[in-house]
Amino acid sequence: MTNTLNFGHVAGLTAAEQQQLSDLAEAYTYHQSRNAIKDKYYEGHVTLRDVNLGIALPTGLSGLEVGCSWGQKAVDVLAARSMFDGFVGAGGSLDSLARLVADNRLVAEYAKACRDELKYGCVFATLSADDAIGCRIRFHSPAAAAALWSGEKGRIDCGLAIIDTMKDEKDEGKWTPSIVNFYTDTALIVLTREGTVWTAKRHPNKMGRPLMEPLIWNATSSKPFGRSRLKRPIRSLIDDYVRVVANAAIALEFDTTPQKYILGVTDEQYDTIVSDKFRQYVGAIIAATTNPDTGEKPAFGQLAQGSLSPHVEKMRMTATQFAAATGLTVTDVGVLNDANPTSSDAILAQSQTLVLLAQQLNTGNGDALRTIARMAQAIARKVTLDELTEEERDVMAHFKNPAMPSVAVTADAAIKIASARQEFAATDTFLEMIGFDQADIRRIKAQEQRVRGQQLLVEVDNADNGENVE
Repeated sequence: MTNTLNFGHVAGLTAAEQQQLSDLAEAYTYHQSRNAIKDKYYEGHVTLRDVNLGIALPTGLSGLEVGCSWGQKAVDVLAARSMFDGFVGAGGSLDSLARLVADNRLVAEYAKACRDELKYGCVFATLSADDAIGCRIRFHSPAAAAALWSGEKGRIDCGLAIIDTMKDEKDEGKWTPSIVNFYTDTALIVLTREGTVWTAKRHPNKMGRPLMEPLIWNATSSKPFGRSRLKRPIRSLIDDYVRVVANAAIALEFDTTPQKYILGVTDEQYDTIVSDKFRQYVGAIIAATTNPDTGEKPAFGQLAQGSLSPHVEKMRMTATQFAAATGLTVTDVGVLNDANPTSSDAILAQSQTLVLLAQQLNTGNGDALRTIARMAQAIARKVTLDELTEEERDVMAHFKNPAMPSVAVTADAAIKIASARQEFAATDTFLEMIGFDQADIRRIKAQEQRVRGQQLLVEVDNADNGENVE
């Protein structure tokens, strides 16, 4: 994405809107360098130049990249436990809202947005009217959007999102946006660039607030838009790991070709050895005659090999620190040691921190998704939020269990609940708990309905036959 936004004076904006737009552009530009750093660590593009302390690592290897997926692990493992499954209301599922979820591919889009949220600290959902599906819902990372927070309102005051995107990664660095949506309390303003001039087209907004809602991770009073999972202490541990792996790789090279020495050789013998060191190293026999000038016999020797043990121990220590800081298990970061759990109960106990973090993530995102669902229904029906029905207002986001228990555990719990509440066995939730997904549930219910129809036909046929006999 582009690193800066500069709108200048835009015709059609009020003075207050022009000031808001300038503040948004400034905020967007300010955060791009930090976002680029988070991208770099997420993608694992950390070089020795970034981590070298200038003591052991040679400067000639400064461009070397050591593969490290810890940044991606810190984000993806937690995001994978936040499994949005649609919306439910007081009376169960809402058909109109379910269609909006399906038409916007909201379940799949949420999974991508959740990764961006954890990577950057927040992600922005924007809404707009759409003639085909009623309401279009999009997610934008902070690399393509910005917003200003209002402490008085307890929500965003205004925001912008870059709508057109690069055609390909090859255009990165020279691409500049040409369509930007500007969201205020009263309107959605589409900004279009022609040459160097921006023009505005206003679309009134009935919601009384921007059609933009952030999904925020780990917010504080001083950081209302949250904090990244790849914050500075986490990046420092990744730097430490990259440095250790680089040192270990260099040490291994020296251990593979240990330093040897030979003393008391003639000048001719010395020239022969030096001219082809590798041949002398791999040769099965090394022969040398007595030095005629000194009468000494050549002495052969080899310096002691270094050990990789200190590097491995340091790697394990860094991995343990990273696991503690992120809530991951040591197994997640790919380092094995004697402390690793050996039973399923021990593994589950180690993942409890991650489960608690996922529950915290679901709670925050559930509130944001509820607001998004209410605005989406209002936009689709072309009404205000106050004009929604009680059923439409009383919706909530549903997430799957972040503990991800085994099918045997959930099936056992479902059967025990059904024994106490017999009606529960006829619900979709019961079928979900015993291991069936939505596709299986639809097939099961369709086949059950077909069987009931066939039984009804048989009963009717039998009844007709009985009347004929009489």
